[in-house]
Amino acid sequence: MTIGVVPEQLQLADAVAQFAARHAPIDKTRQSFDAVAAGELPPWWEDFVANGFHAVHLDEEIGGQGGTLVDTACVLEAAALAMLPGPLLQSVIASAVAGLAADTPGRGNLLRRLAGGTPATVIFPENNDFRAARTVQGWSVTGTCGPTLAACSAQLILAAAHADGDTVWLVLDPTQNGVDVEARHGTDKTVDIGAVRLDGYTCPNEAVLQGVDDDQARSTALALTASTAAGTVRWCVQAVTEHLRTREQFGKPIGTFQALQHQAAMLLVSSELAVSAAWDAVRSLSEDPAQYRIAASGAALMAIAPAPDMVLDTLTMFGAIGYTWEHDLHLYWRKATSLAASIGPAGRFAEQLGELTRSHTRDVSVKLGDVDADFRRDVAAVLDEALTLCNDQPGRQGDYPNLATGPQRTLIADAGLIAPHWPRPWGIEATQLQQLIIDEEFAKRPELVRPSLGISEWILPSLISSAPEHLQERFIPATQRGELGWCQLFSEPGAGSDLASLATRATRVEGGWRINGHKIWTSSAHTADYGALLARTDPEAAKHRGIGYFIVDMRSEGIELQPIRQATGEAHFNEVFLSDVFVPDELLLGGPTDGWNLAIATMAQERVAISGYVNFDRASILRSLAEQERPDRARVLAALGEADAYANAIKVLAVREVMRLLDGQAAGPASSIAKVAMNVMLRRTFKATLELTAPSALVEDSDPAIVEPYFHLPAELIGGGTKEIQLNIIAQMILGLPRR
Repeated sequence: MTIGVVPEQLQLADAVAQFAARHAPIDKTRQSFDAVAAGELPPWWEDFVANGFHAVHLDEEIGGQGGTLVDTACVLEAAALAMLPGPLLQSVIASAVAGLAADTPGRGNLLRRLAGGTPATVIFPENNDFRAARTVQGWSVTGTCGPTLAACSAQLILAAAHADGDTVWLVLDPTQNGVDVEARHGTDKTVDIGAVRLDGYTCPNEAVLQGVDDDQARSTALALTASTAAGTVRWCVQAVTEHLRTREQFGKPIGTFQALQHQAAMLLVSSELAVSAAWDAVRSLSEDPAQYRIAASGAALMAIAPAPDMVLDTLTMFGAIGYTWEHDLHLYWRKATSLAASIGPAGRFAEQLGELTRSHTRDVSVKLGDVDADFRRDVAAVLDEALTLCNDQPGRQGDYPNLATGPQRTLIADAGLIAPHWPRPWGIEATQLQQLIIDEEFAKRPELVRPSLGISEWILPSLISSAPEHLQERFIPATQRGELGWCQLFSEPGAGSDLASLATRATRVEGGWRINGHKIWTSSAHTADYGALLARTDPEAAKHRGIGYFIVDMRSEGIELQPIRQATGEAHFNEVFLSDVFVPDELLLGGPTDGWNLAIATMAQERVAISGYVNFDRASILRSLAEQERPDRARVLAALGEADAYANAIKVLAVREVMRLLDGQAAGPASSIAKVAMNVMLRRTFKATLELTAPSALVEDSDPAIVEPYFHLPAELIGGGTKEIQLNIIAQMILGLPRR
């Protein structure tokens, strides 16, 4: 997906791509390296400015397009994807930072010049030793800065100078006395770079920007830089996918090789998280400081800093051809490397983020305002009434607050709010928008535990779609009230992720079916009343087509359970042996060979549910460690920041998918991508936790508990399909790489 979510943004990005194809094809860009390094503007700059691409976010009254910074982020992403040369990113950052200043005539004049296409760059206080002293005319500035992108082409320089322990933001004219710009050999061949030296430069009072907040300016620059990095990586995904489809070795496309499929799929996952983090950073700039600082640091860690490695991964998939000067890949590698270097050491953003998320949480929700007020009022009334009630019985499948039963849960279930998107009477046919409203109303009442359906959340949709009404009445209300528990009898010793290879047999007999087989890894079978079971009904049919989907009473004669004891010492899983178990005809959902399609729908529900677990705080132990005064506290904060950056990016990925659905677009690949990303995030977070709490893991009863949650980790890593299976799905179904 692109940074743009709505059609207008996609059209804007497409317009930039078409402009680049007409005016700046890559061969012309290669010919312009020397001119770019010397600070010359591309020959098409005036046409680009005439289209208003550089000023989409600026007000119309000063010559802009009246759009948003997110719109402009779409322009930057598309420009990077096309390797459009020139000082676009730095000029956009300059106008966005200038827009943060107080409304003065000097600010207005500056923005008009920038809207008119004057190229500019920005020098932040940490990147220079400029010292400013007041004079009668304004300020006298002396000092130097390190290499700065677009310093040679800039006709205006926004610089933050140091003045008596404070920062003063100045607009410098590089043509005036006291300014010297020394061109440097830049890594990125598509933008110039130079070092600026000031020697008694006089900055008049009208060229001083008032009220610019340093942190907000930095966050703005990070967000826009992340948008460019996201475009750079998106090109890599597109280019390597095409290469893997067409390049042949050993008589077949190399895209059939599983190792390359997995590497390309992981590149897509990383790219999607980078895009999501960049988008979130840009949209957060209108929020409060804690929010935009969290989002900007996340974008630095998820989009900018890892970009060089992502491009390097791409190069290794291309092989030696990708390492040549003639191949365009090195231009993207150079850009990614330059962007990552431009923000300074990434570790400082990890530490800053860890410090912030000790006490603040990124609110990634869609801001709905008072839309659909009547619906919100009805939901609020139900939840307020629920607060007056309580649950008085533990759940059928575990003593967890979200499974508890009683008057409170019954009220919420009867109101259709446990699964509100389901059709009536089991839900309220809630739209995506209404589901968000329900989420908000539950969030406003943190003392009200939202009921969960547990495993049945994956199974009941099949009942709704395929069971007759009397079976729906029999099973669904009782399950929603928490009075019935379920298990999923899919996996077998020889058919785990490859369910189509299952061997459990269902033989037709009078009035129903006799089932014989062996299921394994069945969660909560020992507490389940019913199970959803897959069995082969037609051994002669193609393996995907001869499968039935049955509802099995777990108290039936012929069912034997054997607990599987896990590394934790507990037994949440079971082996289930079925010997001549009778299932009546009415408990076969759909036709005798409809089971595969129903199973696929069930597993899709499972993947979505598992990827949603990111909303649980997996870094809580790191968060508690960050509260302690310890010699390695900087390492703890960095680990916490990295964990939260990754988790927030996954949450934003889900939010963007919801926004696409709200816009009427078809569902995208977010659930499979989120499942893989969750796997990576959990591994990283637990690894850091083990390292930083050592030697606590020597004992099982440490405080806080370290080993117990760690030993529960495989259930999430494997449940819903292993990472490797999800990577196969992403590679073949999303990227379109060839099957073997």
